[in-house]
Amino acid sequence: MGDVLAGIHATWEFDTDSVLIRFERGIRTPKLLQSLRERRIPHGALSSVTLTPGKRDTVVLRVVPRPGADPLLEAAAGQLKEGCDPYRLVLPAERELLAEYYADELRARLGPECDEPADRFLIAAPEAPMQFKAYDGRAAFDGERVSFRWFWTGASSAKWKAGDQTYRVSELAGIEWRSPEALDGYLRLVPRAAAPSDCRTGGSLGDLHGPGGASGQVEAEDASVNGAPAAASRAPADQDPAAVVFGLGYGPVHQSLPFAAAVLESVRRTQTAPVASTPVLVGAGRRDPADIAERIHHLGELHQAGLVTDDEYSAKKAQLLAEL
Repeated sequence: MGDVLAGIHATWEFDTDSVLIRFERGIRTPKLLQSLRERRIPHGALSSVTLTPGKRDTVVLRVVPRPGADPLLEAAAGQLKEGCDPYRLVLPAERELLAEYYADELRARLGPECDEPADRFLIAAPEAPMQFKAYDGRAAFDGERVSFRWFWTGASSAKWKAGDQTYRVSELAGIEWRSPEALDGYLRLVPRAAAPSDCRTGGSLGDLHGPGGASGQVEAEDASVNGAPAAASRAPADQDPAAVVFGLGYGPVHQSLPFAAAVLESVRRTQTAPVASTPVLVGAGRRDPADIAERIHHLGELHQAGLVTDDEYSAKKAQLLAEL
């Protein structure tokens, strides 16, 4: 396509394989959108495209990413307000026909996988390093480590006793983000030992406790994840050294949510990459050719995603072929 469609707070540029959304930096633009600056959504990451009437003589063009395709939406776990949805373009009602044209163009580019959850993130996460100030401490992420530095004015005695905390991404199973716009908002890291055994790698708040999990203690009706028993109840966020709590003016959405998305993407990438380096059992006998073909296909996907180097790809593929 290559065209540009300007709306309220954002401009969409239609490329041959993706949509580039650039957000304005005006005073009326939601702070979250300003902090994101832009989002590029590959056509393969799209689930659907809608065009609906908006408020005050406007129409809303919206693209919906596939579940699991965007680390930002995965971290948000359904808690974003409509006005902060980065995939809505609000246009004057007189531009409805033009918006319908672009909606049809995007629908024509939806692939057969659009109804399926994505098996990896297809939309880039906000880039580290980043940091924000919570009520009880300062959170920082450098791309490899998450650190919490406690404030004496807000941190609980339990956190002071534990001391400042640093976690490597490789030590984490996921992250929980409860919006600071809700009661008792927090950002909590989920160490691997504390995650449910069947929890999806790099899970978010919705994966671990459901969208209503606010206190860190699982209610009876939410005490399972994907049909498996959940982990034991954890300490409230204000007592947990793996969490920082929000408050009025602390950990705002436009700072803490991109932070959570960046950590979540790093967790997923770190835990996915080792799949390609699983040792081969020597003398284990011949393997099912279909199984080998499936593993080579998955290896190729990791290679295309940049998670496996050329040398690692070639060596591992040779090992798999040797098992036939």
